[in-house]
Amino acid sequence: MSAGEFHALDDGEAPVATASALGLVACPHCDAVWRDAAEGEPCGRCGTHLHTRKPYSLDRTWAFLIAACIMYIPANLLPVMITRTLFGAQYDTILSGVIYFWVSGAYGLAAIIFIASFLVPLFKLTVLILLAWLAQRGSSWRRPERAKLYHIIEIIGRWSMLDVFVVSLLTGLVQIQGFAVINAGVGIAAFGSVVVLTMLASLSFDPRLTWDSRQQQQAEQEGREPARDNREQKPA
Repeated sequence: MSAGEFHALDDGEAPVATASALGLVACPHCDAVWRDAAEGEPCGRCGTHLHTRKPYSLDRTWAFLIAACIMYIPANLLPVMITRTLFGAQYDTILSGVIYFWVSGAYGLAAIIFIASFLVPLFKLTVLILLAWLAQRGSSWRRPERAKLYHIIEIIGRWSMLDVFVVSLLTGLVQIQGFAVINAGVGIAAFGSVVVLTMLASLSFDPRLTWDSRQQQQAEQEGREPARDNREQKPA
């Protein structure tokens, strides 16, 4: 069991005893655990400021998610790649590129681009919005599954930049003046911003909020009383 979480689960609605409820605070830098440490107090081992939860975690997460949702629209509507040849110019969005590869018979490549460049960002946005909303409500609905979902989006997030890599590669390689020139479109910048914003939202979200009840969140918002200094004790 990790230092930051102590919980006993019988089912999805079972009560959860979190480290915060037990008066334990884990240092995010050296993983030392302190009992009854005051909010913002420096760690006795490395000096990092201690917090029971990431400060303003949900506020920052929602800000990044709203910005990502806004940028998701132009990322899919604006061209990500512009190909100019002797026969004219072709403007390709993410989905038009998927359709082109599918019609051309490259089903595997079309499936990879569709999953990595369309489904994965949409999945990350949906999951993060769900996690943030349930955490804000202090919901106890399927807490173990929600914790697993957070780890899944952290793992698959690295594959979200596939379109950016492909366009960057083609832009650098295909520059045959007078015959074919490939340039990155405005959509690729919007798509890259969606990926970055979802990554920032994932980093800002504190997964420990999943285990907090509404009463615990209200108690933490009201502020904890400064407790005695136990830094001379051996870390747990």
